[in-house]
Amino acid sequence: MNGFDERFLTRNGLAARQLAVLLLNHATDTRLPRVRDFAEELHVGNGTVQAALQLLEEAGAIGTTARGHLGTFLVRSDRAVLWRLSGLGTLLAAMPLPYSHRYEGLATGLRAAFEEAGAPFAITFMRGAGARTAALMEGKVDLVVLSRLAADLMIEQHPVELVAELGPATYVGAHGLLMRRGIPLETPGLRVVVDHASADQSMLAERTFAGRDDVVWVEASYMQLRDLFRRDQADATVWNLDEARGVLGDEVDVLPLGDEVTRDLALRNSSAAIIGRAEGTKALAAVRESLDLSVITTLQNEVLRGERIPSY
Repeated sequence: MNGFDERFLTRNGLAARQLAVLLLNHATDTRLPRVRDFAEELHVGNGTVQAALQLLEEAGAIGTTARGHLGTFLVRSDRAVLWRLSGLGTLLAAMPLPYSHRYEGLATGLRAAFEEAGAPFAITFMRGAGARTAALMEGKVDLVVLSRLAADLMIEQHPVELVAELGPATYVGAHGLLMRRGIPLETPGLRVVVDHASADQSMLAERTFAGRDDVVWVEASYMQLRDLFRRDQADATVWNLDEARGVLGDEVDVLPLGDEVTRDLALRNSSAAIIGRAEGTKALAAVRESLDLSVITTLQNEVLRGERIPSY
């Protein structure tokens, strides 16, 4: 460890690290709080705050200027340096397996948006909104990517909150009713695939076939669909068409979903949402205001159009 790093382990240096967290939320060309206000918030003396600000300037994290009675203004801020000095670490997001170009584009956009906000960012892939939310509650990840439909359900059940919603067709393109070719929808004893690991799919499937007592539910994941249909072990399911067309090809007929309620559920299902713990984290608070959601959707669309190679 060099001498400069050791200075950030002193009393002044530890105050500088705390200040770095606070300054991540300050825009340039804005007036900084008074030294004594910083001192009260950090429970240190005025001299310690002044020394801490000097350390941050020497590290290239910030630039300030005094403007007389107007106070001290932040004229330059390097979020990447502030983040490194703050010790907040890497933000980790959990999202579905990247089995479609839409998810690959979403992952690409997420990484770029967080990095533009100056936050080190990584993605882990986990199947099932419930499993991802459990990891969030256990503190294993900082953020979870899921559909708005699943987010609403998780917010009802857990102390989590909505961080962002990205709009229609950012999570999936559409859902459809998949029927094994030649099998009428009215067939008694219709064998319908349901995946209870997916809050979205199970809710949509149950709403689509509500009122039919003759349905036989077949528990399975999307990875088993092809074999189930080919082996005559399933007749129907509601599924994300982004993946279903690639898995099943021409082996199924695709029908539109039914009533208006189901269509509303499907619309909320198509929108990607990001949730975090309700009590929040310093890292998330530090990046939230500077996160540009348009970066996510722009890059996702570029991946979908084949104009950008996925990078996540």
